[in-house]
Amino acid sequence: MISERLPAFGTARTPLPAGRRFLSQALARPSLPAVVGLVVVVAFFGMQAPDLRTAGGLATVLDVAATLGIGAVAVALLLIAGQFDLSVGAMAVASALLSALLIGPGGWPVWPALGASLVAALLVGVVNGVLVVNTGLPSFLVTLATFLILSGAALAGFEAVAGSTQVQGLDAAPGWNSAGAVFGSSAQMGGARFHVAVLWWLGATALAAWTLWRTRFGNAVFAAGGARLAARELGVPVRRTTVALFCASATAGWLIGTLGLFRLESVQLHSAGLGPSVDFVVVAVIGGCLLTGGYGSAVGAAVGALLYAVARQGITLAGWDPRWFQTLLGALLLVALVANGVVRRRLKAGPRS
Repeated sequence: MISERLPAFGTARTPLPAGRRFLSQALARPSLPAVVGLVVVVAFFGMQAPDLRTAGGLATVLDVAATLGIGAVAVALLLIAGQFDLSVGAMAVASALLSALLIGPGGWPVWPALGASLVAALLVGVVNGVLVVNTGLPSFLVTLATFLILSGAALAGFEAVAGSTQVQGLDAAPGWNSAGAVFGSSAQMGGARFHVAVLWWLGATALAAWTLWRTRFGNAVFAAGGARLAARELGVPVRRTTVALFCASATAGWLIGTLGLFRLESVQLHSAGLGPSVDFVVVAVIGGCLLTGGYGSAVGAAVGALLYAVARQGITLAGWDPRWFQTLLGALLLVALVANGVVRRRLKAGPRS
């Protein structure tokens, strides 16, 4: 007699239907909706604005996406960990102003001045992180307060020290040429000029993606956003991870400000406003990050920045009223929020056989 072979434990799982299997695979890729949106927007504005398909159009799109993408990738890491940072835009302005003061009126060589402004940015990141993890205050409010402090102190302090609203002649400082090659260089290709900020953006995205998916730190980021209390009980360094992420977003702000400083070769006193910082969050959400944490990707944030840039330049080149961009951006954000809600409910429901 031939005995029937039965499974040792439980019952055999029924394979998922093809449609549900595809949906499950799609939900495992947070960047997929942003990629689909990018394809749609590129196809639409490619017909509405033919100049967008030229080398000059591509250079402009990448120029807008680069600085936005650097901040969005850093903010995306914080969102995955269940935190916010609204001070990145103010950090960019404050670090550029501090570097300019040290190089110009201060007479510092360029590299020490940049190092000092980076250390100052990291200190702000540490303060943000420590306040969040030690007080339990919402990071949204903590970084909003940081934004206000940085904006007021940087603008008032700059004018008090410099005696004017602008500092020029920075390119005569020792070390400007070498630092300019790193932060302000560009290359002519296909009749258009591409700036080095694009390489910094790609590098930041690659580093963040590798960190998220290939390191223990990345596991800690997802654990901190997905189940913070359980992660602490299992020994995940949630507090240290949170502080490190705020330092990373502060560094991103410093890099954005430094890239702008070397591109313009001067600094003009102006207020950042909340707009740029909010844009970083919007782009990260469009890129697939859940506002509740535990889900998202650096690549999705980078694709979201590219989607933002294509839409912005497409509307301009198509000759539309620029105010339509806000409408389109709001629509993209609404779609992303609805999609995030679907993802959140499905993740809570768990896998089904």
